[in-house]
Amino acid sequence: MAKYRGPVCKICRREGEKLFLKGERCFTPKCSFERRGYAPGQHGKGSQFRRKRESDYTRQLRAKQKARRIYGVLERQFRRYYEVSLGRRGLTGLNLLQILESRLDNVVYRLGYADSRSQARLLVTHGHFMVNGRRTDVPSMLLEPGDTVTVPMVLARIRTLRNCLISQKINLFRAG
Repeated sequence: MAKYRGPVCKICRREGEKLFLKGERCFTPKCSFERRGYAPGQHGKGSQFRRKRESDYTRQLRAKQKARRIYGVLERQFRRYYEVSLGRRGLTGLNLLQILESRLDNVVYRLGYADSRSQARLLVTHGHFMVNGRRTDVPSMLLEPGDTVTVPMVLARIRTLRNCLISQKINLFRAG
């Protein structure tokens, strides 16, 4: 449904580290975090010299915001994932990361079909992937172990997918 549409390089600068939100650009010297390593805004450049000690709340908030921004999830959906992870056995933080990693758009990114999670989200939204033999266009679909994600041969000829597949050295003529 919704997603952040503003400048994503500003997000990296706010978090104080590279989040690799732009794919290939983050590995080049053109990355805005390489050019301007300070926080964005009026108080960004000067505040790096007079930073106070961070409180526990600040550290927790920054970690939560960083996870939200890396995976491209808005607050309400992130809170729902947190509540689901609370109900599971084990460590809540690890459960939350497992839920975020099992989203379809993240799996497509991890498989190498896209250069960034936002590009993976776009490819999934356009219906370029099949899960267990059924075409799906829901990027937030949670996958279970054993689910298969395939690209139909007709769609493997799309330039973006073809470039990603070639860079990953995946055989385009394989059945699937």
